[in-house]
Amino acid sequence: MERVALKPGDAEPVEIGAVAASDIVPPSSPPAAPERKTTGLVRLGFVRLGGRWLALNRGRLRALALGGLALLMFVVAWHLLTKYRVNIYVRFLNVPSPEQVLERALRAFKDPKFFSHVLLSCRRILIGFALATIVAVPLGLVMGRFRVIREFIFPVAEVLRPIPAIAWVPMSIMLWPSNEESIVFITFLGSFFPILINTLHGMTMVDQVLVRAAQCLGAREASIFREVYFPATLPHIFTGLTVGMGVAWVSLIAAEMISGQFGIGYFTWEAYSLVQYSDIALGMICIGVLGLASSAAIRGLGYIVMPWVRS
Repeated sequence: MERVALKPGDAEPVEIGAVAASDIVPPSSPPAAPERKTTGLVRLGFVRLGGRWLALNRGRLRALALGGLALLMFVVAWHLLTKYRVNIYVRFLNVPSPEQVLERALRAFKDPKFFSHVLLSCRRILIGFALATIVAVPLGLVMGRFRVIREFIFPVAEVLRPIPAIAWVPMSIMLWPSNEESIVFITFLGSFFPILINTLHGMTMVDQVLVRAAQCLGAREASIFREVYFPATLPHIFTGLTVGMGVAWVSLIAAEMISGQFGIGYFTWEAYSLVQYSDIALGMICIGVLGLASSAAIRGLGYIVMPWVRS
């Protein structure tokens, strides 16, 4: 007796081995290579990431574009005023044009002496600003926390704060044994008071409800400083650091012009003495770029240290 097998859906048996040609299922063709599909997905992912990045940074890009446009308009106005030698009360007869300053800058960038002036000024700024930060921030925190210390130190600080950096130049020359130390001291003074005042202001703005809540939970004085006062004061501290950096550059340039022998301030003043007008403009632009870079570095550090204040 022959054995038969029933196909699903068929009523009559079919002998095994007697399979019809129509019943043979042809092997499926191999799938197409997924390279095109993968490439398309990658492109789509990049497009989506780019769109998301643009949406998140739209405000910053707009500010960057407006700032670039303002700088371009400034350079164009500078070019036109110097090209036509405008002399309407404000004289542009001897002011160098942007082309002349650019030509002088290309030559100065090949001169190691110019870079030595820049590096020495940056070194003085770093030392003076770092010392001011190390002294002013803890002092401002302590003055803000303890009224007795604030009442003792604040009057002295208020008397010394309005004295401009230029007025300190003769005194600093008498106080310190070398010009280098006196210039660093003037830079220190220029950045010290903005950092101190802003830190003190930040301490006075701390919500006392948070302080009392920490005390009720058993926090000690060190913990209150670390967990309540310091985080609440950090935005004001970084504001003081930014302002202090700008004042530090002003103080440094004034000190280098009067008593220095090296530095970007001395370079600018020497150019004026030698009637090299292009070097004057180059020194001024270099000071502005260095100050901008210093302030941007402080703001960038603030974004890293204070992620809760990012916009």
